[in-house]
Amino acid sequence: MYVLRLLYIDTAVKSKLMDEWVLPESHTKHRVAIDRLEQLRVFLLASEGSKEQSYKLNPKFQKQLRQALASGGAPPKDPLPSNIAVRLPSSAELDSYAMKQWEGVLLQLVSTAFPESSHDISRDRFVIETFQRAKLLDSGMKLTEAGFQFLLMDTSYQLWQIVREYISATEDRGINNVELIRFLLELGFHVVGQPYNRDTLSNTEQTVLEELKVLGLVQLQQGMKHRWFIPTKLATNLATSLSDVSSRYQSDGFIIIETNFRLYAYTSSKLQIQILRLFARIEYLLPNLTVGTLNRESIQTAFASGISADQIITFLQQNAHPYYAQKQPSVPETVSDQIRLWETDSNRVKLVPACYYDDFPSMEIFESVCTFAGDRNGLVWQDSSKRRLIVQADLHDEIHVDIVSTQDYAKSILQCVIISLKGCACNFYIL
Repeated sequence: MYVLRLLYIDTAVKSKLMDEWVLPESHTKHRVAIDRLEQLRVFLLASEGSKEQSYKLNPKFQKQLRQALASGGAPPKDPLPSNIAVRLPSSAELDSYAMKQWEGVLLQLVSTAFPESSHDISRDRFVIETFQRAKLLDSGMKLTEAGFQFLLMDTSYQLWQIVREYISATEDRGINNVELIRFLLELGFHVVGQPYNRDTLSNTEQTVLEELKVLGLVQLQQGMKHRWFIPTKLATNLATSLSDVSSRYQSDGFIIIETNFRLYAYTSSKLQIQILRLFARIEYLLPNLTVGTLNRESIQTAFASGISADQIITFLQQNAHPYYAQKQPSVPETVSDQIRLWETDSNRVKLVPACYYDDFPSMEIFESVCTFAGDRNGLVWQDSSKRRLIVQADLHDEIHVDIVSTQDYAKSILQCVIISLKGCACNFYIL
């Protein structure tokens, strides 16, 4: 509505005038829409010498949209007739297929954290390369901190991140970037569950379809004479903002967490079980039930992998069993509070690689080194009375050169040892 109202207006429209387009009770949504259009640079903020804000359409966008409406664009693709595509899956079957494919993709990622359970997981080269480009996997095929966090994200956020990296990699693979983006946006507006002709697609689009099949965005079928693809619900995320789809494609909740930190997961999904293993100790695996416990050790392991307390709690809330999801809060406060306390405890102690210096020949040299290290934010600890100090290890070479270059004696009795600071305990390793 906003775009069409300004489409044939070449001058800026005052914000106060635009506020009159909506009812007073819709003013909040109105401002959100204006801000969103401004972020997308569809609306440009125009200054005409007054303090009041004014907006106008982006001239390039305005010109192209006028041209498209006046001359018409390519007609939208119509689904194939029912007499050609005769073996279409039901809505439930299509949803099951999409989630099975998507879980297979994520299993390729989570299996790197649990190598003992990855022997039966097939790997797709373009998926692994996409994970590495997104820095979810390192060069040694190990799950990174970002990878651990990625596994606890919402499905829509995961899909958008993968698709973004997939698009950025197309130039290296000889695929036309513009053609790919156009096809993905077009796919997002197709009707879910309806068949569309594959035989009229270009070679690039045919290649992309085969890879989108792996992600679960489409299902490919063929008959005696024709071939077609069927968009799934995952494909509709490509044409919708993240804020609109954050909970649109979520599986039913399956987790029950009790106040005694006992966890019950009513699932047989390999992916969901593997994700639970990231922060819970699994005790029993039954055909459709997984029983585990949240304890200090399992939660600390998750923190060491880069997962935060809020991410764990959010995952438990988003996947809470429907009966518990109606309660407030769906995760007992004793559990969420304890998880946050464990996170605070893990951040209380910090390991600092450092160098220890003593036996300074004079107070002048000692103060010089303290000043030198302090100016570079590398001073960890000092004891002026006994001329002892500890600095960060990466400053050792600079400090040694500084002392030697400013004193007449090159061989000082400066002693340097590498230590690891953990509470009051120090482990000394003489260099």
